Amino acid sequence: MSAHIWAGVRERVLALAKTPGADEVFGFPRGGTPLDDPLTEAELADLERYCGVRLPDEYRNFLLHVGAGGAGPAYGVFPVRRDAGGAWQWHGDGGDMTLPKRLAEPFRQRMSPEELDALLGDQPDEEAYEDIDDFDTANDAWEERLYATLWSDDHTAGAICLCHLGCAQRQWLVVSGPERGRMWDDSRCDHADLEPLGVTFAQWYLDWLAEAEKTAGTVSPSETR
Repeated sequence: MSAHIWAGVRERVLALAKTPGADEVFGFPRGGTPLDDPLTEAELADLERYCGVRLPDEYRNFLLHVGAGGAGPAYGVFPVRRDAGGAWQWHGDGGDMTLPKRLAEPFRQRMSPEELDALLGDQPDEEAYEDIDDFDTANDAWEERLYATLWSDDHTAGAICLCHLGCAQRQWLVVSGPERGRMWDDSRCDHADLEPLGVTFAQWYLDWLAEAEKTAGTVSPSETR
């Protein structure tokens, strides 16, 4: 999709934020502005140089025409910002899980269901231990293995953590590999692996906006034509 899909979207979000019904919408940041300023062409080029990868067109055009982050699905789209030293990072509850220097690596196949089942099946059973200290030691070792396996950065290289849904659940945008441009759900906090959402970034964002306008009782400009 080209940049025209974002025409008027920034204006729609800003207008929505001013309506009385905006308080009913899930996805607006509390305090501050609804959307960060869009990136300039020079800033986007610098971001892509820093990460070593061209971002998917839908997302890069969002950054140029809508904003660097802000209002959006769940608790909003994590903004990407450059610090005083020239480093770029995504900001939010989980934004630091994105590793900019690994975004050029292809997003890898997640664990197989059999591998995950085997890992979870190895969790120690407290009733099998006579000594609680022995159980704690065994369980700590299992949790370390679970974290090192299920939460390995290798599972999310090539993807950007873009938002959180609360309770450590997050959603990612794949930027490298066969799933490039598509959104993935992350429920690893519930001992489940990452799963595809089945939508591209633009579908993900624009579906949220349409639903937000409906919730707030507004009508988008596109619906009045």
